[in-house]
Amino acid sequence: MPTPNARDAGTFRIGGDIEVARLGFGAMRITGDGIWGEPASHEKAIATLKRVPELGIDLIDTADSYGPFVSENLIHEALHPYKGLTIATKGGLTRHGPNIWRPVGNPDYLRQCVLMSMRRLEVERIDLWQLHRVGADCPAEAQFEAIARMREEGLIRHVGLSEVSTETIARAGAYFPVTTVQNQYNLVNRLSEDVLDYCTEHNIGFIPWAPLARGDLAASHTALDEIARSKDASHGQIALAWLLHRSPVMLPIPGTGSPEHLESNVAAASIKLSSDEIETLDRLGRKAWEDSQKG
Repeated sequence: MPTPNARDAGTFRIGGDIEVARLGFGAMRITGDGIWGEPASHEKAIATLKRVPELGIDLIDTADSYGPFVSENLIHEALHPYKGLTIATKGGLTRHGPNIWRPVGNPDYLRQCVLMSMRRLEVERIDLWQLHRVGADCPAEAQFEAIARMREEGLIRHVGLSEVSTETIARAGAYFPVTTVQNQYNLVNRLSEDVLDYCTEHNIGFIPWAPLARGDLAASHTALDEIARSKDASHGQIALAWLLHRSPVMLPIPGTGSPEHLESNVAAASIKLSSDEIETLDRLGRKAWEDSQKG
């Protein structure tokens, strides 16, 4: 079998000038349990990262809070100086233990996040820096102003936001061009449907986190199961293929700490779905989402 290649999914230009394959890699799962501490196997984490560019992936998404700091350090160890790669990172969440995430939007803290990520990644500028959450500890505009200043200084090339509404995107847009939005979105979670549509309309890259979720649709004898069987693919691969068909600005970043799982994810880039299959998956996914909201 030919080696999977992420570029089979097509490409997207972040901010109009950074071209990346539309299937990227999320570097959260290369850390320890609870996204805390070192990975169970340092060697496996490094092997996974080294496999990333070999599979045509050129967008890696990380954050200073993954570990914390562990993910960025491993990326530096495995891939610096990042030839042909875009390393996107995030700041604004503090860590106090496994699975504990607390937003802080203090402008001084955000500046520290950027400067320390630059140091750990050993770069002179972060190509894509994303505000992990808009912190409630100070006005959003103060956070946007701080980010805009760092962009003007040349510390940040492009800016993204995470877990935001269309209204927040528009507010931030008064301070800097919003080039990516990273919200939870998948086959069975449609809370950000309006945000995706907004991003599609304005050519903003949409980075869905938790892209592999498919809920009860993954059970045997469902339409998802039948489509997967017909294409000799896994349920997760079909869920990723559906995302890639959903919008030209979609940039899924499935994460894993396994080279084998990474290769399986990338194979989704070449899966073609018919219009009927896309419509069926979309209809069932929307129904599953609506049913989950009734409970």
